[in-house]
Amino acid sequence: MKKILQILVVVLLGSLQTMAQCSLCTKTAQQLGEGPAKGLNNGILYLALTPLLIIGILGFRYWRSTRQS
Repeated sequence: MKKILQILVVVLLGSLQTMAQCSLCTKTAQQLGEGPAKGLNNGILYLALTPLLIIGILGFRYWRSTRQS
């Protein structure tokens, strides 16, 4: 369990520097300046995190329930 948690932390910390914009959004954000571009990128990552977190929790609960059977 500790290894899974460590991998999850590394992945989440590594994804903080990722750019989550398509090419069209990147061009638009570059015209706005660096501050709004970073805000747009953080918003995209925030919106992507919620469904991924829900899927991860459901997958973990399924894995735990099948392992105990």
